[in-house]
Amino acid sequence: MILSVWRELIADLSPETDLAGPAEEAAIAEIEKVLALPLPFELAALLREVNGVHNTYGDAVVWSAERLVEDNLAMRAEPDYLELYAPFDHLVFFGDSDMGPQFAYVHTDYGPGIIVWDHETDQRRLVTVSLRDYLVRCFTQGNGWYR
Repeated sequence: MILSVWRELIADLSPETDLAGPAEEAAIAEIEKVLALPLPFELAALLREVNGVHNTYGDAVVWSAERLVEDNLAMRAEPDYLELYAPFDHLVFFGDSDMGPQFAYVHTDYGPGIIVWDHETDQRRLVTVSLRDYLVRCFTQGNGWYR
């Protein structure tokens, strides 16, 4: 039997959440190739079990592998974003909240961390260092936990 750590965690946190099937391995490899950044191990492991996660509010807590590529490339190429915001080239955006903020991995001297990015102020603030903690907060503390 294959251990499904991420599926089990999400089911424990939110039993009513309908989980998608796993992402294709080629789609996961495409993320690193196209974004030219290493994909954090825990995010790749989650995508191998479930290709995107939504909470009960409909927020895309974790984007699908395909959306990871599309949205990150779009954010890096959007002319208005290039003028208004600090570069996104060192970030891997992977989730959002209906309140506007988006979440991304950033590589620090100590390893990957998860930041929240506010599009109104361009503020980028470290909110957690693990995907597990991020998911627990998303499902147990509701929208706005990252403030």
